[in-house]
Amino acid sequence: MDRSQILLLGLPIFLFCSDILNLFTTSPPPKPTPNDHHNIHQFQTKPQQVHQQQPLQFPKQKSSTIVGGLGNIGFGNVININFCVSCSYRGTAVTMKNMLESEFPGIQVILANHPAPLPKRLLSKVVPAVQFGIIGIILAGEQIFPRLGFAAPPSWYYSLRANRFGSIASTWLFGNFIQSFLQSSGAFEVFCNGELVFSKLMEHRFPGEIELRDVVGKRLAIR
Repeated sequence: MDRSQILLLGLPIFLFCSDILNLFTTSPPPKPTPNDHHNIHQFQTKPQQVHQQQPLQFPKQKSSTIVGGLGNIGFGNVININFCVSCSYRGTAVTMKNMLESEFPGIQVILANHPAPLPKRLLSKVVPAVQFGIIGIILAGEQIFPRLGFAAPPSWYYSLRANRFGSIASTWLFGNFIQSFLQSSGAFEVFCNGELVFSKLMEHRFPGEIELRDVVGKRLAIR
């Protein structure tokens, strides 16, 4: 084979190899022009505008306390609630006290016992002496009655003596009931600055919370 034949056979092989290389190799990027550098510099140096979110504005609530209004109407005023302690009225009195202090800030509410009338209180002092006297007779009546001038104890003594423990228990419980009844007044009296505004002894009922609030509020407003 001469040189011309060799060139004719090698040319196709060279073109084929050149195509294969072009498939697997990438061409370098084109060189940037001076205009491109100028555009990139302008893009980088252009300040970015940041949009800051403004906080939401909510309407301010007005204060509910008005100087000289109902907010401070309770200052300098005193409420006295006199109730029957032995009647278990303390829970009702505490409820009314908390309500008044909440409705009239600054008000002073004083709780106290309302005593029973003097005759009932005097009788209540006698009840314990009678209790101990009956219990002493049940336990030692056979020695007590002869000293009192009785030849023999009365018949009711033997009835109590037959059931000694039952008689003592009944005497103690019944005496405590009588004493509690005599000490109770059944009162629930409300005073505003020394003036009576509600009386359970007169109304024969307890005041409602709204009723007592309105009565005290009117009394304080005209003061």
